[in-house]
Amino acid sequence: MPKDGGIGASSKRREDVRFLTGAGNYTDDINIHGQAHVFFLRSDVAHGTITAIDTSAAEAMPGVVKVFTGADFEAVGGMPCGWQVTDKHGQPMQEPRHPILAHGKVRHVGEPVAAVVAETLEQARDAAEAIDLDIAELPAVVDMKAAVASDDVKVHDDLTSNLCYDWGFVEENKAATDEAFSKAAHVTTLELVNNRLVANPMEPRVAVGDYARGTGDHTLYTTSQNPHVIRLLMGAFVLGIPEHKLRVVAPDVGGGFGTKIFHYQEEAFVTFAAKACNRPVKWTSSRSEAFMSDAHGRDHVTKIELALDADNNFTALRTETYANMGAYLSTFAPSVPTWLHGTLMAGNYKTPLIYVNVKAVFTNTVPVDAYRGAGRPEATFQLERVVDKAARELGVDPIALRRQNFITEFPYATPVAVEYDTGDYVATMDKLEEMADLSGFEARRKVSEAKGKWRGLGVNCYIEACGIAPSNLVGQLGARAGLYESATVRVNATGGLVVMTGSHSHGQGHETSFAQVVADMIGIDENMVEIVHGDTANAPMGMGTYGSRSLAVGGSAMVRATEKIIAKAKKIASHLLEAAESDIELKDGAFSVAGTDKSVAWGDVTLAAYVPHNYPLEDIEPGLEETAFYDPSNFTYPSGAYACEVEVDPETGKVSIEAFTAVDDFGNVVNPMIVTGQVHGGLAQGIGQALLENCAYDENGQLLSASYMDYAMPRADDLPMFGVDHSCQTPCTHNPLGVKGCGEAGAIGSPPSVVNAVVDALQRGGKDVTHIDMPLTPARVWAAMQK
Repeated sequence: MPKDGGIGASSKRREDVRFLTGAGNYTDDINIHGQAHVFFLRSDVAHGTITAIDTSAAEAMPGVVKVFTGADFEAVGGMPCGWQVTDKHGQPMQEPRHPILAHGKVRHVGEPVAAVVAETLEQARDAAEAIDLDIAELPAVVDMKAAVASDDVKVHDDLTSNLCYDWGFVEENKAATDEAFSKAAHVTTLELVNNRLVANPMEPRVAVGDYARGTGDHTLYTTSQNPHVIRLLMGAFVLGIPEHKLRVVAPDVGGGFGTKIFHYQEEAFVTFAAKACNRPVKWTSSRSEAFMSDAHGRDHVTKIELALDADNNFTALRTETYANMGAYLSTFAPSVPTWLHGTLMAGNYKTPLIYVNVKAVFTNTVPVDAYRGAGRPEATFQLERVVDKAARELGVDPIALRRQNFITEFPYATPVAVEYDTGDYVATMDKLEEMADLSGFEARRKVSEAKGKWRGLGVNCYIEACGIAPSNLVGQLGARAGLYESATVRVNATGGLVVMTGSHSHGQGHETSFAQVVADMIGIDENMVEIVHGDTANAPMGMGTYGSRSLAVGGSAMVRATEKIIAKAKKIASHLLEAAESDIELKDGAFSVAGTDKSVAWGDVTLAAYVPHNYPLEDIEPGLEETAFYDPSNFTYPSGAYACEVEVDPETGKVSIEAFTAVDDFGNVVNPMIVTGQVHGGLAQGIGQALLENCAYDENGQLLSASYMDYAMPRADDLPMFGVDHSCQTPCTHNPLGVKGCGEAGAIGSPPSVVNAVVDALQRGGKDVTHIDMPLTPARVWAAMQK
């Protein structure tokens, strides 16, 4: 293989040519002849009873095609939840109906109540303003602990309480964990908040529904990370459309960060309305709508305790978390604070006993679901903060305390039911200390001090679980879908390949890295491989992209399908070369007979596959196309160590990040440039959470941070140049590529690094501050210093 291509090469992202030249094809670029536009009338109160809704004036306005209310959807299903959690008593979670349009009650600001379909968006918006809507406002449920403590006000009247579930894990460990705490030489306790976030992908959500009356076929164009899952959920559980009559297309998608995994009401609506109106119907979210309709992320309130013995060994860990579900259960919401969070509470450490309690709570807020990292950032944040606090209470070096408690032998079965197959946490910490020049910190601190600034150092270790699997196990844990991935490899007669995958790319660079994998296996130029995704009419059934699963799961399916291609091609080559199949070798795009100079080119074999003149058809059927499904036997477990240096202005509390170093173990790396870019993006989002971003509600359930005027996003000048390394590679042992996943790591490891650094700076400045909740705005830091 040429040195400028294949696995391990930093091939330039081929998809960037169309993105940078304005030739991308996003959902909002799709306009179908005769399409109408929809505008949603959304609730401006968090909780209330709909006492009257009069649409007659709106229906009479110019250009209006049809006005819909909740009554129009009584005969269809509600929005489905894709994961059922069983509580610590063995009871299934409470699962309320989630209507397409509110009917009877509204339960959060931004919930759609009515929809106007009109010739133009402006006409639809004007008509929506003419709808006479009367809502009798009720007290809002906003505070999670208060929501659980009292049932005086319930989000859903038909439920027994506001508690979705009370989950304990591992329940059998609880008594032993409590006993370990009673015998501990030292216990560190920390209460913290993991702040609510809005994902804010560059491209807002869009949905276009189309219906062919002649055939009964539906098509939905949407900004989705997993079109096959949308087809399954919407077709089977919401609108009752057979899958063969429903096509879902997710073209170029401008970022997702988890928030475009889920099936949303607007997608179901435009699909329903296209048939009802007998014409295409289009909806494009405004940024204001996105703030109050896209699923939010995080929003945990946690108490965590760490027990240590007299030698500073971790002996037990226990946590109690309140996790906000919002007003309804989003597609995968129940799994985030449980199976994607509780199972990661061991972190990088050999803590023998762990107990995790999670209370999931309904509130009158926008639903909360997976956001970049999904449960793993929440676990890492609380664990790494309490470890840092313990080190300070004990008067020991935070890095030394971590090193002392690292897991060093693999495979390692944690007390929270997962088994790490590989890792080397000592090596990543060694590399971090070298790259970040931690030995030179004191000199840099003195330079900052001379400028009147307090400099702090924060470190963090993380582990995450990617490529959630296997399907039979997660099915037992409540998943209502398989978690495999698929690929079809079609070889053309002239040797080029088309790879159709169930994974979806929305910024990850799949069209480049996937092509590298297949091209490397065959020994041909990457440009001979085309990657096709995002259309259920073309790609085999797959589960999409989330949880850093694309290469580990989707890439493995491609490897398996390509292996089938190569096996069949070797059979054809053996006939062409008149040799035994077992003697045929494939290298650098040519088949040869081992130990001879006889060979035949890849293109000659692929042509023979479609022009079968030289081999018996009774042995080998014509054509060269194979499909494979890959269901992993375990998660993959990326890990890493991060260091952050900050300066704090003691006069104002303003924090500036002076240096940030990330050392990650992602296993084998296919494209180092793309991996570095993924880490950069994750770091920016994690630093944004730590210092700037906060989705806030008042006591009435009104969203206070509903635009960029009030919700602070990270900008270029908020970030330093990052030092990134992924040379500490311990390949995954159970997928054919040895890869682990990299897309979420930066967002997992950065928040505790930043907070640890700020606390360190304040303590070096003489302030007795042990914790500040994110975001660490100047006001919060200044207030903490005054205490």
